[in-house]
Amino acid sequence: MHELGSVEIRTEKVAAKWLPQTSGKQGSVLFEVTDIRYAYADGTAALEDVSLTIESGDRLAVLGANGSGKSTLLRVLDGLLFPTSGAVRFKGRELSEASLKSAEFRQDFRQSVGFVFQNPDAQLFNATVFEELAFGPWQLGLNETEVKSRVDDVLDFLGIARLSDRAPFRLSGGEKRKVAIGSVLTMNPEVLIFDEPFLGLDPRSQSWLVRTLQQLSGGGKTTVVATHSLDLIPRVADSVLVLSESHRPVAHGPAMEVLADLNLLRYANLVE
Repeated sequence: MHELGSVEIRTEKVAAKWLPQTSGKQGSVLFEVTDIRYAYADGTAALEDVSLTIESGDRLAVLGANGSGKSTLLRVLDGLLFPTSGAVRFKGRELSEASLKSAEFRQDFRQSVGFVFQNPDAQLFNATVFEELAFGPWQLGLNETEVKSRVDDVLDFLGIARLSDRAPFRLSGGEKRKVAIGSVLTMNPEVLIFDEPFLGLDPRSQSWLVRTLQQLSGGGKTTVVATHSLDLIPRVADSVLVLSESHRPVAHGPAMEVLADLNLLRYANLVE
């Protein structure tokens, strides 16, 4: 296994307005994943022996063939699934069903970590785009003025202000992806987790998303991206975790070093 050892950033005025540096110190540990295993109810393993540390400001890509466990790992990091064995800690506190029953920890965690699903339709449920983006801040108990300010800023940042009064289900696939991202950004989380965000996007939309991820990193966000798009990884990640088809980590290291190891990529069924 490989051991872990200047990006283009847009500087638009609107980004600086709502993208403060994260409250966490750059380089401070956010996630500690220790020897986790996840198995389905029938005993089938989805993850085996995964250990990982994610620090504030990291840009991590998770690679693996279909069925390797990428999405499962992301859901574990977001507290949507809990490991069968092993442990996950967030800012030093165990992330578990029990800990999330604490209202204080649950609110801090849900505000700190945002998840963008692979399929935007799984994430969108409000009547209008504005309401979709406002839903999270309303749940935080923010007042109407602050909610509107956040939503307006994110609409401008994503270039979708014209869609504010539209119904999400009537939007194109690319527009839905932007709204799904916006619904997470209005929470202003420290960590943004993306499950296959480039899937189904045309080249122009892919370029837009790459620039957006770069800008979020420039604003101090920690990003974790699961993707098959090897060519885009150098632009959105500094480090890479590779999962094999046996659901185990087979590499974790600097992005360019991992991507240069063709034997490793073949073993993981990522290239021919």
